[in-house]
Amino acid sequence: MWAETQASPVYYASANATLIACLDRLFYSTGFDKTMKVGASVVVARRGGLSATFDELNKYFTISGMPVASSQYWNSVHGREKGQAEQDIEGLQTMRTLARNMTFLMKSIALGKEKYGLPEKEEWQPTHFIR
Repeated sequence: MWAETQASPVYYASANATLIACLDRLFYSTGFDKTMKVGASVVVARRGGLSATFDELNKYFTISGMPVASSQYWNSVHGREKGQAEQDIEGLQTMRTLARNMTFLMKSIALGKEKYGLPEKEEWQPTHFIR
């Protein structure tokens, strides 16, 4: 089983630039097939910008045919200083739920793959909107 988790602090409602640069290179240039590999994003912020960053990170998974593990809420924890995130009881519960759901999804996909195989893939048909 294979899973990918991306985590980022939130800066100006976006993931940190180093992570985005790494993900751009990883998802664009790697040749391995990511289809049906489970992904999940986790974001941490003092206060706001979490949902925009969460959406930004999940797009890497969805464009690669990767199922995205969900939780009971957006996969986020609040805190600014060291140790503050540990006080976000709801955020920690969300992370535990994410871990259980991600494990279940990975096991379910493994069983489905064993019994049914992977979904058929069509050859990519790039479309350009210049006529």
